Amino acid sequence: MRHHPYKRKPITVFSFFFLIYLNLHSPQTIEARNPSQFTINPSRHNVNIPEIKRHLHRFGYLQRNNVSFEQALSRYQKNLGLPITGKPDSDTLSHVRLPRCGFPDDVDSKTMAFHTKQKYVYFPGRPRWTRDIPLQLTYAFSQENLTPYLTPTQIQRVFRRAFAKWASVIPVSFVETEDYEIADIKIGFFAGDHGDGEPFDGVLGVLAHTFSPENGRLHLDKAETWAVDFHEQKSTVAVDLESVAVHEIGHVLGLGHSSVKDAAMYPTLKPRSKKVDLNVDDVVGVQSLYGTNPNFNLSSLLASETSTNVADGMLVRSEGVIYSTLGTLLVLGFLNL
Repeated sequence: MRHHPYKRKPITVFSFFFLIYLNLHSPQTIEARNPSQFTINPSRHNVNIPEIKRHLHRFGYLQRNNVSFEQALSRYQKNLGLPITGKPDSDTLSHVRLPRCGFPDDVDSKTMAFHTKQKYVYFPGRPRWTRDIPLQLTYAFSQENLTPYLTPTQIQRVFRRAFAKWASVIPVSFVETEDYEIADIKIGFFAGDHGDGEPFDGVLGVLAHTFSPENGRLHLDKAETWAVDFHEQKSTVAVDLESVAVHEIGHVLGLGHSSVKDAAMYPTLKPRSKKVDLNVDDVVGVQSLYGTNPNFNLSSLLASETSTNVADGMLVRSEGVIYSTLGTLLVLGFLNL
């Protein structure tokens, strides 16, 4: 049946929230890194041009002769979700001083570290756990590699909640086992050079790193002051374990870093701060790998984020980003426009 060209279906409440959500997010891309890292805001010391060049060279941006300083700096800004100016402005200078992992961000296009998909990204080849759906993965903790700041029970509770965040949006369940050797996901706290080619660097800087599917290694820096309750842990450099756990599990599942600052997969975290909830960008990215948990309601998350952003005065012009995952296409089917 044909509809009259000037007759439109009414906009539903869900359509309204979804359209506002699109207006709240302007498209960006970011090249993610492996292993992952969280960092803190540095003090704003002067950063001279030679130091910036050393930083860009160390992390892969100036390793090709045909790349200018301005091009390398622009790529760095793009990867971190900063305003792309090609100049060493204040935002860029502050990020140059941020502690971070030693894995290079920008590499030759034939061996690019991650493939970009809108704001969320994947590992090369888009690896995922390739077992039957619904998928069940086991995880275990190294009893020889724990942290003195928390009890085993506290660590277990934190990771149980963190795994539940991801399990609520995809058809994947996570089951703890005591057998560390055979577990799919192996979790431990390690110090310095611990044999995986990615040594930790002490207090603050690189807090954790994880490897792509189906490796399953999830390592946290033992030197950090790990916390589950900031009321009890008063250290100024305390790091929230659940926030880091949620982020690292995203890497375990195959996600790279997002340029969306509210996303769990954004690469930085300040001391004494929490980011334990999944953003729509996190959800759409992981669902494109594993499908949708039939009990998950995306419209509720969209409405929640939209109302929060509108309340914060964050309404901005959008260029109409539409994610191309099956789950979101089904959602778009309900937009009675």
